[in-house]
Amino acid sequence: MRKVLFRLAGSLIAVLGLWVVISLPLVLGESSAAEVGERSIGNADAPVTMIEYSSLTCPHCASFHNDILPDLKERYIETGKVRMIFRDFPLNEPAVDAAVLAHCAGPDRYVGFLDVLFQTQESWASANDPRDALKQLGKLGGLGDSEMDACFADESMVDGVLQSRLDGQNEHKIQSTPTFVINGETYAGSRDIEAFAEIIDPLLGGS
Repeated sequence: MRKVLFRLAGSLIAVLGLWVVISLPLVLGESSAAEVGERSIGNADAPVTMIEYSSLTCPHCASFHNDILPDLKERYIETGKVRMIFRDFPLNEPAVDAAVLAHCAGPDRYVGFLDVLFQTQESWASANDPRDALKQLGKLGGLGDSEMDACFADESMVDGVLQSRLDGQNEHKIQSTPTFVINGETYAGSRDIEAFAEIIDPLLGGS
C-alpha cells in the first residue's frame, strides 16, 4: 500500500492545482445527490450534437480529453455550435469504479472529475489498488470516504454505468473507445481537431 501511495503522490501533487481551479468553487457550492445520468456541456439547442462513448482507463480516450477536447471546446462548444454528451463505456472494473466516482461527485462536478481522472489516468489505472488510488483523488475533489464507499456499493450506480455501455452497443453498435456519434453518425476512434472539423463544419450550414 505504501508503494501505491508513493507512486500516486506525484500525480496528486501535480493535479492539486487543477482541482483548485476546476473543482474548489463547485465543492464549496451546492451539489445534487449522486446518481448516474447523462452529462453534457454546451448549448442544448446547438445544431450539432456530439456523443462520446469512453472508458476512463482507455489511453486513447485520455489523449482525446487532454489534447483534442480543449480545441473542440474553444472552436465549437463554447461558441454554441456543438453540444457534447459524455456516456460511459467501461472496458474493465477500474473503469467502472472511475465512472461511478465521477457520477458520485454530482452533475455540477462531473466534468471536472473527468478532466482530473483522464489527466492522472496513468497513475491510478495502473496502481495495485485502483479503487484506493481513485479515493485519494476523490478526497482532493471534496468527497469523503463514507460518501465514496456508499457510491461504490450502490448497485444502482454500477448498473447505470454498465447500462450506458449496453445501450451504446445496442443503439450505435459501439465496439471500442473512444467512439463518437455526431448527429446520428458513428465514428470510431479519435482524430485531430481538423479531422473533427471536416465532419462538423458541413453540419453547421450557415451557422
